[in-house]
Amino acid sequence: MSTLEGRHFLQIPGPTNVPDRVLRAMDMPTIDHRGPEFQALAKKALAGIRTIFKTENPVIIYPASGTGAWEAALVNTLSPGDLVLMSETGHFATLWKKLAERLGLRTEFIPGDWRHGADPAAIADRLKADKGHEIKAVCVVHNETSTGCVSPIGAVRKAIDDAGHPALYLVDTISSLASIDYRHDEWGVDVTVGGSQKGLMLPPGLSFNALSPKAIEASKTAGLLRSFWAWDEMLAMNDNGFFPYTPATNLLYGLNVAIDMLHEEGLDNVFARHQRHGAATRRAVEAWGLEVLCLEEANHSGSLTAVVMPDGQNADNFRKVVLDNFNMSLGAGLAKLAGTIFRIGHLGHFNDLTLIGTLGGVEMGLNKAGVPYKAGGVQAAMDFLAKGSDDREKRQAAE
Repeated sequence: MSTLEGRHFLQIPGPTNVPDRVLRAMDMPTIDHRGPEFQALAKKALAGIRTIFKTENPVIIYPASGTGAWEAALVNTLSPGDLVLMSETGHFATLWKKLAERLGLRTEFIPGDWRHGADPAAIADRLKADKGHEIKAVCVVHNETSTGCVSPIGAVRKAIDDAGHPALYLVDTISSLASIDYRHDEWGVDVTVGGSQKGLMLPPGLSFNALSPKAIEASKTAGLLRSFWAWDEMLAMNDNGFFPYTPATNLLYGLNVAIDMLHEEGLDNVFARHQRHGAATRRAVEAWGLEVLCLEEANHSGSLTAVVMPDGQNADNFRKVVLDNFNMSLGAGLAKLAGTIFRIGHLGHFNDLTLIGTLGGVEMGLNKAGVPYKAGGVQAAMDFLAKGSDDREKRQAAE
């Protein structure tokens, strides 16, 4: 394979680009994970991550991928044979369902077309029909990474409350945490699942369970087997700044710096930046004459945009042209979307120039791959971003 000049453009929707500042923070000697230096490191991480989830309650940090956090959320709160209600929003919702079934849980999938977020009304209807409260948990993916559709987590909470149902509420924020506004406490979520490799701007290797008091209480009687994932030992050790087993020490150094960076920018500014880049990307897609997979404006993601290929065009062939010619990786279509879409990641350590470079690579790739399109997508995004900059300057001047 020939070497291409310049730095590789990693524009998949995670893992994302890691800032140099975070890389430098992780470049530390190994320390004693039972000593006072580690204790100070861990206490800062355990306190800081709560601010990102917007919770006053404990957040458990695992040395694992997001899949591990999925499993931890289920095994700590449920018992064999329990019924879990889920929404079919895409590939990752489907994988969470399969994982639940392998653990011995029963699942019920509210069907979806992979082009919308979860439907609060459909969830409410099913819960109202569950007079015997057979359903023990409702699981929703906040930002479906395979489709670029966001589900209304606050509205689903209201649906559960309106139904008067006691089910636990579990939410996956793996591709939305630190990218799209999320409020664990305010939205009454019992377990929020997260990962390090997307909006938190870290390499893969850390995953999270943000807890509620109700979830902790449920864990005391949950019957699914667990050892590595058990919350009780983690909570007891975390109180003193330690872990019951060897933690991912160097990733914790990076996590603390990533949290500092997010707060230096301001979480609301981080969310606005992601929304702005998502909107600019969709304007480029529209100008190219292509279609965004997510159909509802209210469901559009600030983390990524999934683009539908024209009939007769293969998305994987297009992605290969972009990689081979411009040294840029775009996200693949997953499962039933394989070959029919590509995904543009615009989350994490990302700015206007990164977006324009990304969209430039896409537009050049469309041309080189012979995909039918209209020129001008990059210009449409630039015009949108420039107008946003002008508006910000006017607001600042008025203040």
